[in-house]
Amino acid sequence: MAFKDKYEKSIFKSNLISRDLSWLQFNYRVLDQAKMAGRNVFEKMKFLAITASNADEFFMIRVGSLYNYLDYDKDRVDYSGLRSKSFKRKLFEEIRKFHYLQNTCFNKEVIASLKGYGVRIVKYNNLFKREKQLAKDYFNKTVYPMLTPMTYDSYHSFPTLMNKVIIVGVVSSEDEIKKMSFVQIPLNLPRFFEIQRNGELLMLPLEEIVTSFIHELFRNVQIDSVSVFRVTRNGDFTLEESEDIETNFLEELKQKIKERKTGRVVRLEIEKGTDPWLLEQLKERWNIDDNNIFEIYKSGILDFTSLWQIINHDEFSDHLPETHKPVLPLSLENRKDEESIFTILKKRDVLLHHPYNSIEPMLELLEKAADDPKVLSIKLTVYRLAKNSRVVSALLRALENGKNVAALFEVKARFDEENNIRQANKLREAGCYVIYGVGNFKTHTKLLLIVRKEGKEDIKRYVHMSSGNYNESTSKLYTDIGFMSSDETYANDISEFFNVITGHSQPKGYNNLITAPRDMRNELVRLIENEAKNAKKGLESSIVFKINSLQDKDSIEALYKASQCGVKVKLIIRGICCLRPGRKGLSENIEVKSIVGDYLEHSRIYYFYNGGKPKVYTGSADMMVRSFDRRLESLFVLKDKLLMKQVINILYYNLKDTSNSYEMKEDGTYSKIESKKGDKRFNIHNQFYKITKEQVINVNLI
Repeated sequence: MAFKDKYEKSIFKSNLISRDLSWLQFNYRVLDQAKMAGRNVFEKMKFLAITASNADEFFMIRVGSLYNYLDYDKDRVDYSGLRSKSFKRKLFEEIRKFHYLQNTCFNKEVIASLKGYGVRIVKYNNLFKREKQLAKDYFNKTVYPMLTPMTYDSYHSFPTLMNKVIIVGVVSSEDEIKKMSFVQIPLNLPRFFEIQRNGELLMLPLEEIVTSFIHELFRNVQIDSVSVFRVTRNGDFTLEESEDIETNFLEELKQKIKERKTGRVVRLEIEKGTDPWLLEQLKERWNIDDNNIFEIYKSGILDFTSLWQIINHDEFSDHLPETHKPVLPLSLENRKDEESIFTILKKRDVLLHHPYNSIEPMLELLEKAADDPKVLSIKLTVYRLAKNSRVVSALLRALENGKNVAALFEVKARFDEENNIRQANKLREAGCYVIYGVGNFKTHTKLLLIVRKEGKEDIKRYVHMSSGNYNESTSKLYTDIGFMSSDETYANDISEFFNVITGHSQPKGYNNLITAPRDMRNELVRLIENEAKNAKKGLESSIVFKINSLQDKDSIEALYKASQCGVKVKLIIRGICCLRPGRKGLSENIEVKSIVGDYLEHSRIYYFYNGGKPKVYTGSADMMVRSFDRRLESLFVLKDKLLMKQVINILYYNLKDTSNSYEMKEDGTYSKIESKKGDKRFNIHNQFYKITKEQVINVNLI
């Protein structure tokens, strides 16, 4: 206990919050959504599945990164003040607490409620005779031909067991000598076999079928035990830039994708009752200990992400919340039916707030450009795309129509590498100038530039900049800001930035952009320091940021100093926050809240009061070391007063929300924000559909 107290004392003493411990707090907030009163069981399963997906990525990347230090005897000091080995103990202790609550939620909130909706997750032994025959027939006809038993003994090397796959471990005996074999459950089969019973839908996990008929794979073998488990492997790797981008670089990247599937084991999830001998063999083989092992209840299941099969089942579609119909952007409310998007943008800038506004105007701009004979060229950056992307289809059509098309594909976009490589190759083969990343930097900025000839010598440029990806699927789920304009100062900046990205240009400066890795950190710190100077002079000062993550030390230190000068700082941070708010003498004037609800908060907004002449920036970048130093990022300032007011209103509504909001405490934990007695709950995920121009014009942030 004293050991634990020493950790807690060290952690609380630090003026910074551990990035990884802060991330765990974020997943607690997602789990809280799964326990929220008023949500039906399908909504609860959705959030539970999201926590499981989040946890998979956390182990693969963050825990994997920690093991990169531990496995090679390299030390690091976490923001908490703990060194690698001590931090590992603390981290796994916290992960174990979350794992327990996650499984408890499944048992209390899901299993207990599903039956009321006519669906049950069952074991093979719960089935009637006829149902068992159905399962057997399915095994014989579909499952059995796909299974490959893999034995490990003196004649066979230890098999490669894949990442995030359900595995059946079989212990058998021959002449009193134990041996182990493994059967991997195919990923391309549904996780649950569905059986109808008197109007009730039974969901039988596939591993239940495989374990029930495992003797078919091991005939005339003495089977001592059958256990089911799942491994998570290190997915954190560093890409080394190759001189030959067209061949070596992409081949190296593909190889690293393969390596991710067989990397170092960082987590072993097991069912209760797993064979102790098998478990000891796996621990020794993978160099793991009890910290890495997570046991699930007998009534539970491995891998809650499989719940999507039930959530998305046609039979239960009526039980999911009704999706809102997007409303027209304020700047397009008076658009005439025949009015071209090019004509509109020549008159005024357009702001899109997704998902409350559809991404359709941006797609319209791109698709019209692809077909318009006046359009000469299209340039854009790509980080993540929809599987059946209208963006790619438009670019292919533009190429067919003889236009010059250049696309910078970020093939290192984590977990989207394969899709991006496939889409990039499709465009390259059609004649597109494809750039596969820039040096050691990830291209995370979201920019589109269209060049159009509108007279004999008149060239007009149209731009789109965004906080979100060119992905029509995620635009319905993520809150993001998109901006369209034909303003030449924006167009000049983006043209310059594309020249920097694709060539060797070094511009003197930008009019409306702040870019990384060149000057974003310094410029944001300068703007923070300006608020501090105004506060020292007794002038009104204020900072409001809405971002996904805050981790950069220089930025945090600047915010601490601003707080000490009297600047009121309000931070709306969805995920990681390494700043410690409300600490006496350090951050008393800083408040941090997080919004987690039906939409994923993804927009980034930076507001500075600036002596009564507010500066508002939005774009792709968070306040992270990776954003400032290892990514190509951009933030753009809003010049149009109405559009600036719209974005200020986004901040105002976020601060006003009482339905999806959590307040961060000094110790790094969060508490749910509740409405004051007598006040109606304010839910931004509903209210943004009702916004009016009058409300925007009259908004007052401070």
